[in-house]
Amino acid sequence: MSSPAPARTVLVTGSAKRLGREIALALAKDGWQVAVHYRDSLEDATKTVADCARLAGASASFRANLANEAAVINLLPQVIARFGRVDAVVNSASTFEHDTASTFGFAAMEKHMRSNAGAAILLAQALHAHVLAREDSENAATPGPQGVVVNLLDQKLWNQNPDFFSYTLSKAALEAANTLLAMALAPQLRVVGVAPGLTLTSHLLTQEKFEALHQLSPLGRSSTTADVAAAVKFAIDNQSITGTTLLVDGGQHLMKFERDFSML
Repeated sequence: MSSPAPARTVLVTGSAKRLGREIALALAKDGWQVAVHYRDSLEDATKTVADCARLAGASASFRANLANEAAVINLLPQVIARFGRVDAVVNSASTFEHDTASTFGFAAMEKHMRSNAGAAILLAQALHAHVLAREDSENAATPGPQGVVVNLLDQKLWNQNPDFFSYTLSKAALEAANTLLAMALAPQLRVVGVAPGLTLTSHLLTQEKFEALHQLSPLGRSSTTADVAAAVKFAIDNQSITGTTLLVDGGQHLMKFERDFSML
């Protein structure tokens, strides 16, 4: 009689609230043990953990500043120590601060690059090392990927405008890293991008303005949190997808926007 498969564990960065939380809940509903990462939002993270635990039976929160290299390096080992193994990482956390070509500086670029691109690459590196170590300890002979990284990108990479200059550069770097990591970390890991359109409102938009902008797409609606979470789940489950990006935006990338949504 074969032993039951171990419970699958996913680390979702930035999952205390907003889109990361919805992704965490969707994966918990699908049976995943969820490691909820947060930086400062402890109260929100505690609620997400409780909600995930009700769905999947196991969840815990982990604090880390993704702009700090040492904190990022220590994050996955903490999750492994808590759950025993990690099978997937979803990089949802993102720094999103406004700058332009005229206000650009090294400090803004570095801040976005560290948290939006560098942290995701380090976590992929750590998951790859974990899967390799697991293969050695289990004498695994099963071919094919044993782990997956999903990176949240942005439809604006396919529909560029110069607003949020450093943010866009960091997401472009992460999109390029999808290809490089998919090549470098195969066959143990798959690396997939998911690029939403306008999904949630912010302090920069009124609800009325958000609803109007959300309808600006060939399909008459952009992505919802459920759409994005479903795409992440699909990317995790489909064993043949790597080194590419799923655009989940109602076709917004097909329309030309001269400014960022928040500036229209």
